[in-house]
Amino acid sequence: MSDRKPDGGLDLAQLRTFLAVYRAGSLTAGARLVGLAQPTVTAQLRALEAALDRRLFERLPRGVTPTAVADELAARLAAPMDALEAIASGSGVSAPEPPVHLGGPAEALSLLVLPALAPLLETGVRLRVTTGLADDLLAGLRAGVHDLVLSAVRPRGRAVQATPLVDEEFVLVASPERYARLDRSALTTDPAGAVAGEPLIAYAEDLPILRRYWRHVFGTRLAADPALVVPDLRAVAAAVAAGAGLSVLPRYLCASPLDDGTLVAVLEPEDPPINTVFLARRAGATAHPHVTAVHDALVRAAAEW
Repeated sequence: MSDRKPDGGLDLAQLRTFLAVYRAGSLTAGARLVGLAQPTVTAQLRALEAALDRRLFERLPRGVTPTAVADELAARLAAPMDALEAIASGSGVSAPEPPVHLGGPAEALSLLVLPALAPLLETGVRLRVTTGLADDLLAGLRAGVHDLVLSAVRPRGRAVQATPLVDEEFVLVASPERYARLDRSALTTDPAGAVAGEPLIAYAEDLPILRRYWRHVFGTRLAADPALVVPDLRAVAAAVAAGAGLSVLPRYLCASPLDDGTLVAVLEPEDPPINTVFLARRAGATAHPHVTAVHDALVRAAAEW
């Protein structure tokens, strides 16, 4: 028996469910969007795949990823389905734009992102901000929890579109007093040896930024226990400025302390390690005007960072 309607068309409810799952990035989140139980959503998707004789999603341990067929179908469906939803929703009175849900690391949000977005609040844009680790925030993006995510991890999979935003440069820093005690000649001839044994301040137990710096600049593997771990790079910077030890920080975060002498760059390598920060959004998601406004404002601001 065919799953197509008698006139040869596809079932509208199945198409609506498909688009919800495509945008949400998971069956569970898609089911919430359309108000159906997950088994019903699964059944509708299977029926639609049977009617099209094409696979629409690849099932993953966490969520689903669309196939090329799904990408094409979503592109064709998005505008007309959204128009139908608007008509079906009622009165014809324009509802206010929903808040834009933005996720990212606390430090970049505080120092770069929110100042850049402040003017948008005067235009009626509302923001709801979540801080956290990149992998958790990207999972939330795929599940429809966030609209945009600032990520220092390159997003994978076709369910997410990512725009390279800015390259952050990493700097090995110390307080002026601690820097003065280092062997300056050794910093030139054997920089890794010159800083060996110095207390290290990190935002995580496995020293992620420090290990990357050691590997890139010194060409060696860092094997050390941090003297202090605090999960906020602003607190790391404060501890270093107080003389607690050395650390590696993104330049945007320590630029002002470097300028005023609160911190000192221990080294200035010709090829410093950098990391690309991405601005991610769900592929195929409805282009809500305020989400687009936030996205575009961040892309413009990043040119000045």
